[in-house]
Amino acid sequence: MIPNMPVIAAPAELVYPDELIRSILKTCKRIALVGASDNPSRPSYFVYKYLSERGYDVIPVNPGRAGALILGKPFVASLAEIEGPVDMVEIFRNSEAAMGVTEEALKLDPLPKVIWMQLSVRNDAAAALAEAKGVSVIMNRCPKIEYGRLSGEISWQGINSRVLSAKRPALSTKGFQKLTIDRRQ
Repeated sequence: MIPNMPVIAAPAELVYPDELIRSILKTCKRIALVGASDNPSRPSYFVYKYLSERGYDVIPVNPGRAGALILGKPFVASLAEIEGPVDMVEIFRNSEAAMGVTEEALKLDPLPKVIWMQLSVRNDAAAALAEAKGVSVIMNRCPKIEYGRLSGEISWQGINSRVLSAKRPALSTKGFQKLTIDRRQ
């Protein structure tokens, strides 16, 4: 340790039980993706496309792209412009911006069930604000990765999903193979 330098503790690791993540991914079918991009090389595009292909109604939110289309769906400028209820607000912005997005999400009526902050996004004050209103919060996780891990799809790329199962996936007769989080382990 360097003398006269403060010791800064790393934030505690966030641990979420698989059943909590699975429950969120099963029940939250309408997702507002704040920070969505129509650029196919951006991670937010991959997540948007993946979740849309898994049956989620994903609403792209990006004020700079309002009116443009992503995979045939129009961007909206803000959460307030979304018609109807949203189950989950996914924050694909930096940690500092998470507070503003959370405050905007907490003005929705009805409130979303979940506020999900993407990988590397953590804002404990925003999480406390949302949880005080009864909204669940997930931070520093990616729903695409979690879905792939819990369904077993991620193991197709040789990644250890930490989910053991002897069940074979049912093969599809059309399109790409997809697994679902509904299968029992």
